[in-house]
Amino acid sequence: MARVRYGARTEAEIAAARASSSKLPDIWSTGVVAVWESDPDAVAAVLPPPLKPTERPLVRANISKVDLPGYPLGAGSVAVAALHDGREGWYPLVMPMTHERALIGGREVFGEPKKLGEVTVERDGLVVRAVLARHGIAFVEVRGAVDGPLPLPEPAEKLDFYFKFLPAVDGHGFDADPVLVHCTRNEKFRTLEKLTGDVVLRESMYDPVADLPVRRVVELTIGEKTTDQKGKVAERVSAQALLPYIHQRYDDPQQILDGPPAGSV
Repeated sequence: MARVRYGARTEAEIAAARASSSKLPDIWSTGVVAVWESDPDAVAAVLPPPLKPTERPLVRANISKVDLPGYPLGAGSVAVAALHDGREGWYPLVMPMTHERALIGGREVFGEPKKLGEVTVERDGLVVRAVLARHGIAFVEVRGAVDGPLPLPEPAEKLDFYFKFLPAVDGHGFDADPVLVHCTRNEKFRTLEKLTGDVVLRESMYDPVADLPVRRVVELTIGEKTTDQKGKVAERVSAQALLPYIHQRYDDPQQILDGPPAGSV
């Protein structure tokens, strides 16, 4: 009989898949990074415990095109600066991806708040435009002009915080205690240029980053970089403390029956 493709894979096939994924070459992306100071109360309000705000209320938007052979990808994120266990990092609120392949692994393995969306990075000479959009709304747009090269930073480790959880089958809380994930990325640049321009945030009921207003632009760049990533569970977190924030993950909170009874887990 012909092989049933939904059937179990052999141990050899599983081992081969693991080996191939561990030997990926450097994958380079071209991306725009915008960092701005925002309202400190707004930044603090979006952080689930045990995350805490840092001294500066920073928000960061990454908007990138990724050079995957035969599979070009648009990838983005909007994150706020956060602190956990004495370490500073970033807590992403939304991570638009243009393909399902990039979305699934990040959400299911690391708990990344990835959603299908539209990601645009355009450069015409010195003029640059980068956009994150979903549901027909360009909720983040960066517009600028290249203002010259910047010194290449040394390779560095960056830290992101994610919450990994599964909504409960009966619609009340979670199936198990959520976990806080530390995801470390080793980042290496081969080009980096300064931009002069602005960041435009547009109202969206699905991606309300406009609630994190641009008070002052701190950084605006375009560059080529490659990263890898590794995650670990930092700690298990209180289900009750996280419940008020899980709507951040969904366009329609009713998908997870928002507002379960008090005391449910």
